[in-house]
Amino acid sequence: MVYEHTNSKGIKYFLNTTIGGKNKKILYYFSKDQRTPVDMPEGFEVIENPVTKLPVLRKKR
Repeated sequence: MVYEHTNSKGIKYFLNTTIGGKNKKILYYFSKDQRTPVDMPEGFEVIENPVTKLPVLRKKR
């Protein structure tokens, strides 16, 4: 299942993943197109940057 988020401006973003760094960690990022789409990881939530209106993934509090 692909996770998608529509921001307050009405722009649709898709959650993608990649492997990065020397420790080969999984990195999550949003983009306007589906590159390597994934579902929402457990224990995370989406917030929106108040200035840029870009979605950001963070751990739930």
